[in-house]
Amino acid sequence: MRKSVASLTLEVCPTPQGQARPAVLRVGVTASRKVGGAVERNRAKRRLRAAARAVLPLSGVTGNDYVLVARRDTLTKAFDGLVADLARAVRAVHAGAQERRKPHPASGDGT
Repeated sequence: MRKSVASLTLEVCPTPQGQARPAVLRVGVTASRKVGGAVERNRAKRRLRAAARAVLPLSGVTGNDYVLVARRDTLTKAFDGLVADLARAVRAVHAGAQERRKPHPASGDGT
């Protein structure tokens, strides 16, 4: 599952069976060269790690892997806005996952 917002892209998938541990969230952070040079990429990753520490213990779901992908706006957005973007993305991803798990009513099978 993926959700893109102004300052980041969040990708979430279930932790593989062999790697899963109770009450553990796994988090990865990445920044491509599109974000900037090495100094800018490192700064963007530090900001994303800090935002993850603020949001995921409260909103994350154990048994999932979270990958935060920096975007150019990761560097310039106010930190409170970055945290808000991540929280919104986490909520959207998990709400979408809930929708996908709901059984769909039978459709026109003629009975």
